Amino acid sequence: MALPPNFLDELRARTPIGALIGRSVKLTRSGRETKGCCPFHGEKTPSFYVYDDHFHCFGCGEHGDVITFVMKSANLGFMEAVETLAAEAGLEVPKASPREAERAEAIAGITEVLEAASRLYERWLYEPEGRPALDYLKARGLSDETIAKFRLGWSGEGRGQLAAALRGQNIKPEQLIAAGLMKQGERGPVDMFFSRVMFPIADRRGGLISFGGRIMGDGQPKYVNGPETEIFSKRRALYGLHFARDAVRKNAALVVVEGYMDVIALAQAGFAGAVAPLGTALTDEHLAAIWRLSPAPVICFDADNAGRRAALKTVDLALSALAPDRSLKFLSLPEQDDPDSLIRREGRAAFAERLETARPISTALYDMLAEGVVRTTPEARASFRNRLVETAARIPDKSLAGEYRAMLLERFFMERRARARPGEATPKRAPPAAPRARVNPSLPDAIRGFILTAACIAAPPLFPDIEEAFARLVLPESCAKLRDALALYVSGEKTLDIDSLFTHLHGLGLAEMGRQVVAVAAEHYRPGPDLSLSEVAEDWWRWYHLMAVNIDLLRAQRDHDQQYWIANPTDEAASARLIRSNELLRQAITGDYGEDVV
Repeated sequence: MALPPNFLDELRARTPIGALIGRSVKLTRSGRETKGCCPFHGEKTPSFYVYDDHFHCFGCGEHGDVITFVMKSANLGFMEAVETLAAEAGLEVPKASPREAERAEAIAGITEVLEAASRLYERWLYEPEGRPALDYLKARGLSDETIAKFRLGWSGEGRGQLAAALRGQNIKPEQLIAAGLMKQGERGPVDMFFSRVMFPIADRRGGLISFGGRIMGDGQPKYVNGPETEIFSKRRALYGLHFARDAVRKNAALVVVEGYMDVIALAQAGFAGAVAPLGTALTDEHLAAIWRLSPAPVICFDADNAGRRAALKTVDLALSALAPDRSLKFLSLPEQDDPDSLIRREGRAAFAERLETARPISTALYDMLAEGVVRTTPEARASFRNRLVETAARIPDKSLAGEYRAMLLERFFMERRARARPGEATPKRAPPAAPRARVNPSLPDAIRGFILTAACIAAPPLFPDIEEAFARLVLPESCAKLRDALALYVSGEKTLDIDSLFTHLHGLGLAEMGRQVVAVAAEHYRPGPDLSLSEVAEDWWRWYHLMAVNIDLLRAQRDHDQQYWIANPTDEAASARLIRSNELLRQAITGDYGEDVV
């Protein structure tokens, strides 16, 4: 049975070849690809390479896609391999039926119709009636070679012109409707595109699936894409993807832009790894396709308000899929610029320099979240901080989520220190280099969270010195609520004492919760009644050191503090933070918490 091409494409898209092969072959990163020892012939030096959509062994010559690999490695027939992969991907294999056979035939027919139309559009562009469109493209700086590469064309004036021109090839209006080139009007089929420059849209292998058209003159809408068809879905298709695949394999940067002309202008300037969505925001399917090509594509949207909103929507979508091997970068353009206008004004070298400055999502995220948000009152700052924490929590990989949480809160506290009133002393944020206290290292982190929170309740003046570190911890829900309440209390009170704190907690409906947390903590740890504030702080930091913090997170924080200190060597607070980070990392690695731990 012949399976529909779009089903097989969907199956391949839902089955990342690297992950599937990695189940049975040990793969290691080699540039943008992975490699390992070929499973089809004995070898000791890896010559088996896995790309985004296929594998190839340079030793024995075996080659194929994910379906081929399952067939060869499991000794299965084509349909058996397809059924195996479909079951894992949650797809239903189309049944052999006259209807499915007709559908497969119709899909093949759509491709043929689109090819015929594209050849016609290309020819019309260079005929007298297409002269205004050709002049427009030349005025945009496109060469004949670029126009030919992207198969740009001219739709004609419409009014049945396409159907009439293709009638001699035995292509009927109903076929043009199925291909998205005509639509059914009140008086019969009418052209979807007329008086427009035509942009053929291809799938990842270069086969045509639809068209987009730009109107000549000031009419609206300026750009029109073909409708959804059996082979075209705006949620899945990316303009320029087939060219970008080849370019990225040759180490070109994958750049996601907003429109057709941005892709074409970048390609002509030598940045061939550009793609664009088709009149929609980026979708989950788009991101999946992009990440299959590059682990860190560059998002380069226009600098206007719409472009900034699109970038923020992309961040919002990407957060739930970020992973240690899957990220994004963002390239900011000058106001009112897009990649096309920037290259025409500044040239290729200038854009290449800007591309090198693209910021990883980890550093761009804070600025995007902070844009337009007022943070001048305690309530507003607390709300914004909660948003930062909630944003980091959306990342599914817990280790990565912890890194983002620490990074976002570090920016938050640095910003708050920078906004301190003139003459106001910067609070010391670092613990003693080697705090000593009598604590029990066998308690779970949840109980330690109660103890840390209870210490702050019992000694409110302690909180400003430990707030930044405390904010990074993942706490039981009740402790987290009290931590936020403490932050609001400290930011709005000049005199910090336990009576005014409980008045504050009572106003928030959290006083009883505070008493319960103190009671739970007292079951496991009772500090002496005569401890000074500095001794309470030493105890607090000892409990903090014992928290099960990820070593990679500590190392990343140490590196961040070190970079900041190198740039600001006279900043005493920066020096103290670096000392603290080094000490925390040393203790986490060595397990050496001092002689007084009991």
